[in-house]
Amino acid sequence: MRKILILLALISLTLIQGCKTVAEHKRDLRDDTGEKVTVGKVQAEIKKGMSGAEVIAILGSPNIVTTDEEIREAWVYDKFATEAAYSTSTGGFSIIFLGERPVGAASKTQRTLTIVIKFDKNKKVRDFAYHSSSF
Repeated sequence: MRKILILLALISLTLIQGCKTVAEHKRDLRDDTGEKVTVGKVQAEIKKGMSGAEVIAILGSPNIVTTDEEIREAWVYDKFATEAAYSTSTGGFSIIFLGERPVGAASKTQRTLTIVIKFDKNKKVRDFAYHSSSF
């Protein structure tokens, strides 16, 4: 009887082992400890009348700086991120019934954020716009 209980316990552990989903792997991989440029940050912290130094303190340096016909600057922040996770396991059901066969799943997402900040002739924020997408 004791041998049967030990065997059942081992089988249960084998079935549970290696059953992490791709979503669980992605959560383990994601590092959200750093400061991020987000739509919420732009909405909450960027205001008309701010100086360029204040904008840089919040968003960092822009990717592109251009001028219009009146020599007023426009700063463009173009951010994108790709997250990919691939999960494999060789435990559980596959070992017992199918032999040593890896089982896997993959997930990939991309996000973009474009921010345009326009300055007036006194180098203060006169207008800003943003666009965000995720796919």
